[in-house]
Amino acid sequence: MTMNALHHEWLALQAQHERYEGLALAVKLAAFAAVVVVSDNGLALALLALLWLQEAVLKTFQGRLGERLLAIEPAIATGAEAPAMQLHAAWRATRPGGAALMLQYLKSALRPTVALPYPLLMALALWG
Repeated sequence: MTMNALHHEWLALQAQHERYEGLALAVKLAAFAAVVVVSDNGLALALLALLWLQEAVLKTFQGRLGERLLAIEPAIATGAEAPAMQLHAAWRATRPGGAALMLQYLKSALRPTVALPYPLLMALALWG
């Protein structure tokens, strides 16, 4: 019974993990559009900063899904008993406080796959 539930959980989490990847790409595309469409440099920079932060939050959420996927995959592979449907309970048990949560978002924002376009787009907005 548990293995069946773990399989269903894995499928749902994997689909959402991939969905977050698509959402992050949409945020990047919105950032490119902001540089092209917004003529006020200050407004463009503010929008880019907000979009960068939004992508960092999305990638942090995606990371939580990834952590749960990595926790249940060994149980699926070995057939070991493991409690299913524990994404939020497990996260609540280790949830960081306000400052630590903000640090997680900042770390996500500085990951190369997240950060790469934003400084370049900000430079374009300043020079454009």
